[in-house]
Amino acid sequence: MAALLLELPPPPFLNCNHHQFLSKTSLRLHNFPSKTPPPPPPLAFTPPTTSCFLSTVTSSSISKEEKEKEPHSTAVASTNAPDEGSQQDRRKVVQIAWEKLVRWSRSWRSKNNKTDLLERTNKVVVLGGGSFGTAMAAHVAYRKSSLEVQMLLRDPLLCQSINENHCNCKYFPEHKLPDNVIATTDAKAALLDADFCLHAVPVQFSSSFLEGIAEYVDPGLPFISLSKGLELNTLRMMSQIIPQALGNPYQPFVLLSGPSFALELMNKLPTAMVVASKDKKLAHATQQLLASSHLRISTSRDVTGVEIAGALKNVLAIAAGIVEGMNLGNNSMAALVAQGCSEIRWLATKIWVVSPVLILTISSPLLFLKMGAKPSTITGLSGTGDIMLTCFVNLSRNRTVGVRLGSGEKLDDILSSMNQVAEGVSTAGAVIALAQKYNVKMPVLTAVARIIDNELTPKKAVLELMSLPQELNSGLELLFVSKCFGYTTTNFVFIAGFHVPRRHGLSLQNSDNLYHIIFVIYEIEEYVHLDACYSD
Repeated sequence: MAALLLELPPPPFLNCNHHQFLSKTSLRLHNFPSKTPPPPPPLAFTPPTTSCFLSTVTSSSISKEEKEKEPHSTAVASTNAPDEGSQQDRRKVVQIAWEKLVRWSRSWRSKNNKTDLLERTNKVVVLGGGSFGTAMAAHVAYRKSSLEVQMLLRDPLLCQSINENHCNCKYFPEHKLPDNVIATTDAKAALLDADFCLHAVPVQFSSSFLEGIAEYVDPGLPFISLSKGLELNTLRMMSQIIPQALGNPYQPFVLLSGPSFALELMNKLPTAMVVASKDKKLAHATQQLLASSHLRISTSRDVTGVEIAGALKNVLAIAAGIVEGMNLGNNSMAALVAQGCSEIRWLATKIWVVSPVLILTISSPLLFLKMGAKPSTITGLSGTGDIMLTCFVNLSRNRTVGVRLGSGEKLDDILSSMNQVAEGVSTAGAVIALAQKYNVKMPVLTAVARIIDNELTPKKAVLELMSLPQELNSGLELLFVSKCFGYTTTNFVFIAGFHVPRRHGLSLQNSDNLYHIIFVIYEIEEYVHLDACYSD
């Protein structure tokens, strides 16, 4: 069952393009709102025929005593003994549904299980020798025995351990690495003729590391980022850090994220992750490179949503750990994580870049506004899935930091005793600065940042959070509506700064140009579509 779930294709509606989606939904405002359908006619009562009673036993064939017992026994049988025929029907329905699912999965695999990219790939370089970088290096190496996988490290002793003993003695001393995994400290040799680069350096050290090797990086080398977090001083994400540090704004970039512990990847346990890229072909190429029988890879174009969810969940995991360390119970844990998920969604959907493109159709023009994050991304595998894993499982480094903080330990003592980086500690301050930039209230994550800065105790933070208002960041925010690029026609309108519920209708009036705009907003992929009809 786990193998089938790892190989399921994405839902069919995600594979259609925007025009196909529009044609399928046929959502047009000149037909909106539709008339309420008439109520169905009342059902006519049909008296039972005599055939209904033919199956009953005549009164002459049973005794009076049996007649008195019959209603009671029938009622007991109907309530306690389920109908065997209906049970068989239900089993048949479930069996047919499962068989259809299996056939659908096999059909999809036969179409998309391409191995030509893996066959053409000769060398993959992994930047960083941490736990996750090591796990991904081993995973890629197992995919193809002739594939050269080089790990670029700074520690000569760790290089020696990997090359001589075929194990990462620091993080996985009991796991043997494949023979085709090689470690080196020579950046030029590692990057020479590489087909893919997996970046596993912690976010706070990525800029300086990449600037030091930029001269050896090919401009067309695809970077697959495994790092999650925000740069503290600049609030940049990895999609911004990598091209800027390399001095190439067009450096191919892919983000890998999702609920995954390095230890379970090393043990080849079933795992599902997401690759996100604006380049659809590059995302599918990365999917072919990484997907295996125990690692299911989905694709997404919502890079910002995947990045924000991956960065902020580390801070939320610290909060969950604090609740655990204070022994506040499961009720408060569930409430805190739910509140934290809402805060992540509020911020992620606020971070957006407007890119209006006008497309004229027969019925009406369409205006596309490119969003920075989709709400569906936050509730998906790279959002809620990663949050649940990081907040509730003891293997999480960030949760461990929170548990020890909630137990009364000092942050400096906690960090000095850890041999791995807990990204949430350094990301917390950047998250709050980002929230202030976009005017989003994030009480739970703000409390974590203040606890880390030693400006608030966990006990006092809990008391403050329990007195929060019921509603935060709610309501419609329409900042401005203005014409774009100086057009005087009503066909091109620039709309920005709003947060609108799904399929929420708006009516705007511009008295200067005397035109009326009516539109409906609905979401598909990373766009918000405005299907509008205008009247001068």
